[in-house]
Amino acid sequence: MRVIVLSLALICGAFAFCHPAQSFEVEEFRRFGPEGAPALKVLSTTDTEVLAPLIDSFLAQFPGLAIEYTTLGSADLMKAITRPPPGQSDFDIAISSAMDLQTKLANDGYTRRHLPESPAQMPDWASWRGHVFAFSQEPAALILSRAAFSGLELPKTRQDLITLLRRHPDRFRGRIGTYDIAASGLGYLFATQDARTSESFWRLMEIFGGLETRLYCCSGQMIEDIARGDLAIAYNVLGSYALARTDLADRIVVIEPQDYTNMMLRTAVILKETSLEKEAGAFIDHLLNAAWSQSPQAAYPFERYPAASSRQSAPYRPIQLGPGLLVYLDRLKRARFLGEWRSAITQDETRGP
Repeated sequence: MRVIVLSLALICGAFAFCHPAQSFEVEEFRRFGPEGAPALKVLSTTDTEVLAPLIDSFLAQFPGLAIEYTTLGSADLMKAITRPPPGQSDFDIAISSAMDLQTKLANDGYTRRHLPESPAQMPDWASWRGHVFAFSQEPAALILSRAAFSGLELPKTRQDLITLLRRHPDRFRGRIGTYDIAASGLGYLFATQDARTSESFWRLMEIFGGLETRLYCCSGQMIEDIARGDLAIAYNVLGSYALARTDLADRIVVIEPQDYTNMMLRTAVILKETSLEKEAGAFIDHLLNAAWSQSPQAAYPFERYPAASSRQSAPYRPIQLGPGLLVYLDRLKRARFLGEWRSAITQDETRGP
């Protein structure tokens, strides 16, 4: 459940963020480990239950340590680190699906360098300058309602989807969902990567706009609405979350597009102000070992994809860490991109594909 941290009583009493002017939205706070033990303070955009098994397996190796795990959105994570309330800059680790924002934290001097315990296990593209470390590959997927596609061939590529929507506009009008990229850091990352990769992205956005596409903050809500039948199609959903919903397998279909599938790298950084550098480094190593070791760990919650090369052939394309991710964070470029996206996705109700 999301909680908007606004009132001084709530801020100081529940989360110790004691500056209402710097309010941001906290989704959940949970402490792992023994009371009274020193705690690594982790800010994360990853749902607590997803990483809980990895946290538990880490603390089993460090019984005198605890972890205070706070989940929040990617934009709020940036606020908590770059504009913290007084006395609250002592976070240790940041975990995020927004690779571009993590890269910006490192580029702007908010992170510490770390030498992984077993760097040879990692692909060359899984870290940047010893500051940003990837511990998953997760596809930007197309999620479909099985019931809505009864009698139709499932689209395998973006061009298939474009053709399908042009042939059956009334069937899908008002039943398409995607990220509100003005509000979602991950959605914005996926959209800019799409635009860099293929011109079909803008054609698809124009069709979406003509079909009254609904905008979302989060993958989880899109997946739920597909399962309920409120949506027929959800575009650029985080595939790892959908694949984890085995309880919905009879109602949803997860498509990794064959023309190309952008792979988000979930990343972790050690924050500059940490007072537990050694422990933070050990936690990073734990994540990396779980992700890239030859022996899969039961606690690792993500699907494993090929990781042999930095230039994988289609369809899987890991989004590359590095300064290229900062291009669309430029204020003017971001404003221009969002303006083009809004003009495509927001159209008169009478416009069709």
